[in-house]
This record gives sequence, structure tokens and C-alpha cells, in this order.
Amino acid sequence: MIAWRLLTVTARRPLTVTAWQRKTRLRTLAAGLLALGAAGVLAGCGGTSSASTSGIRVVAAENFWGSIAGQIAGTKDSVESIITNPAQDPHSYEPTAGDARTLATSELAIVNGVGYDPWAPKLLAANPNPKRIVLTVGGLFGLHDGDNPHRWYSPADVDSVAHQITADLSKLDPKDAQYYSRRLATFETTDLKTYHQLIAQIKARYANVPVGASESIFALLAPALGLNLVTPYSFMKAISEGTEVSAQDTITTQEQIASHQIKVWIYNSQNATPEIQRLNAMARANHIPIATITETLAPASASFEQWQVAQLEQIERALHEATGR
Repeated sequence: MIAWRLLTVTARRPLTVTAWQRKTRLRTLAAGLLALGAAGVLAGCGGTSSASTSGIRVVAAENFWGSIAGQIAGTKDSVESIITNPAQDPHSYEPTAGDARTLATSELAIVNGVGYDPWAPKLLAANPNPKRIVLTVGGLFGLHDGDNPHRWYSPADVDSVAHQITADLSKLDPKDAQYYSRRLATFETTDLKTYHQLIAQIKARYANVPVGASESIFALLAPALGLNLVTPYSFMKAISEGTEVSAQDTITTQEQIASHQIKVWIYNSQNATPEIQRLNAMARANHIPIATITETLAPASASFEQWQVAQLEQIERALHEATGR
């Protein structure tokens, strides 16, 4: 008989106080930016493009989108990302005044949306630029708060976002439209080649293999890999959002590990809470291979495809260890 121990999964950040503090901080940052704009400190970013002298100023809220934008922009434009630290949980990120100034200078701003980076549109609104293009990834797919925000783990969505970035850069800089189109073609056919090959290879070899995951970050990649993700979605969503997991979801996830209903356990190392670490320990005790993934580039210096390929290779090794295929 297996002795079940209920894991009480708590929120990874206090909800009431932290939310109030975050709103207060955002209002303070926004007010500061408006004051700076009125004083002329941010002169030139309120509608004046710098493309004619130093290219388009592109700012991405997260570096996974920033990496893709940088590869399409090439040498024509400058691209900067705000969230870059692999040790930082993007869900609980709080922007700084420096982040506000960085976004204020953007001519193309790329934000994820779907409730993932609510601070970004607030800071952009504090210093409007009528010539600025804001690419909101969630809006591109008609998503709303509560939907899965981790679109960079959907291969099809990655391709769509790359195409939209190309279109936006071409709109801001029409004379270099062909350059951006060539960069996009290289990104899709060369840079992402191994990424797509690994996805197809895993799908062909490990179709329908049952796996478990700690967060909804993996829920968009699993179907592309042909894997059967059996962890309750409500469990993964709660862990991702830092809300309380139901007792039933916790028991189900534990049972799936302890009774070997899953072959591989996949967890987000950027949210390795004590509760998730106990599930990791349970997987190890039951000799279930573990693969780790992260929400942002790891290492921060990696490109989008280098990061994703390394993770896919780790997942493939874990699947091979579990199945012998």
C-alpha cells in the first residue's frame, strides 16, 4: 500500500498585499514618467522615430520575444529586453524606473499580454507615442486573461509572432522591408531548423507517451511533441499563477507519479517551490526521469533556438531513459 501524504500547495507570492503594492508602484512609475515627459527629459521618444539615424528602437518585455526580434532586426535596429534573468520568475516581476524609461523610448514594443506582464502596457501608456507600434502577443491570437499566456512554447505561435515582428519592422522602416523578409526566411529555415527537427523526431518516436508537468508552461509544447500530458490542467495553471491548488488536484498529481502513470516529469526550474521540490523528490524516488524547462532564456546569453533546442534534447533524453526507445 502506498501511504499518501497530501502536499499543501500554497501561493508562491502573497496575493492581497503584493497586488496592492504592485499597483501602487506602477502608479508611481507612471506618474514619474508623465512628469519626465512634461519636463522634456524624454524628449524625442514621444513620437519622434530614431530609425533614420540609428535604426528602430525595439524593446521586448521578455527576452524570448526579444531574441526573435533581434534576429529579424539584424544590424538595422537596436533590440533590448527587460526580463532577462533566468533566476527571475516573470510572473512576479516588478518593473523598475529604468524599465519604464527603456519602454518609453521604444518605437516597437513587444509585450506578451494575457495577464503575463500587466506592468508593460501601463508603463507604455504613461508615455504615449503615436508612432509607436505595440505588438501584444496575446492580442495577436485573440486571447484574454485566464488563457494560457506561454505562447513561446507553441511552435506555431512562434512562427506567427516572427511574421508579425517582420511586418511591424517593415511598416516602421519600409525601405528595409526586403532585408527583414530575408532575415525572417533565414530564421525560419536555418536558425529554427534543429528546433523543428527535434519536435518532429520526438513526436514520431514518443507519440502518446504519458508525461507530467509542474506548470502550464509545458501545456502548449506537449501537443506539438505528441506527448500525452496527464497532469490536471487546473493544477498546472494554479502553480503557474501562484494560486492555491485544490486538494484533489494535488492528490491526483501525486498518484500519477507514485503509481507510474507518467513516464517523465517536467518542471519549471524558475518556480521550484518547496511543494514542487517535494514532487521532484517523489519522481526521483520512483525512478521517473526528470527534465527541466525555464520561462526565459537560460543562459540569458542564449538565442531562442539554442535555449529551446537544449530543452528539447533534455526532454528527448528523459523519454529515451523512460521508454528505452
